[in-house]
Amino acid sequence: MDRAEKRELVTGLNDAFKGAGSVVVAHYAGITVAQMNDLRSKMRTAGGTVKVAKNRLARIALQGTESESIIDLFKGQTLIAYSEDPIAAPKVASDFAKGNDKLVILGGAMGSTALNADGVKALATLPSLDELRGKLVGLIVAPATRIAQIVNAPAASVARVIGAYARKDEAA
Repeated sequence: MDRAEKRELVTGLNDAFKGAGSVVVAHYAGITVAQMNDLRSKMRTAGGTVKVAKNRLARIALQGTESESIIDLFKGQTLIAYSEDPIAAPKVASDFAKGNDKLVILGGAMGSTALNADGVKALATLPSLDELRGKLVGLIVAPATRIAQIVNAPAASVARVIGAYARKDEAA
């Protein structure tokens, strides 16, 4: 890489770190190309990104961002997973690490909060933003459904009583 490419990579990573809801740093030594492509596709599906960058360039890119406190994690063969949704990147990385022992989560950041490996795994157990929105909509809709059932109940009772009298008259 020449200087211009390095500068462009650092600028791109810096923008990504500033816009990321969460960042996960992990060691990936021993992962095959096929496994890395699988991780990247899973992360892309969840709305995140996986990048492998030189540690020195990643440290430079972290300067001036909220996630600057995780600079010390960049030692050895590291990859960076990040997403706008604070839950997506930790969830995909943790799920992939469960099935592949060669991916070792070192830690990460959510905003200005630095997370250790256990913190990333705890964050991964939380429901995603879409799941939370679905639950919230369900809670809002549930009372309206109950009100509609209660309002319709007297009319349904009257209809059943009239139907019973009609069947009684037909039988007689």
